[in-house]
Amino acid sequence: MPDRLAPSAASPSPPTSAVPHAPRWRRSSRSTGMNNCVETALLGGAALAVRDSKDVDRPPLRFSAAAWNTFLDGLGPHGAGPRRFS
Repeated sequence: MPDRLAPSAASPSPPTSAVPHAPRWRRSSRSTGMNNCVETALLGGAALAVRDSKDVDRPPLRFSAAAWNTFLDGLGPHGAGPRRFS
């Protein structure tokens, strides 16, 4: 996925779990409360973090706005629930 954020060769970047501030994690309103979902958080620099609600200690995946929106587009008309961001 070319739009997935990658470390810059010019300067080392912190691990994907390290973010400059505590992200505000959001869970789907369709979640049943049994931790069977993913959570998302907006990060600075037009990036989105995604983590498994069952394993919040693992590093989250980070995506650019373009990569996330491409993923949502791929869900088709039935996947219109998630919000796009830019």
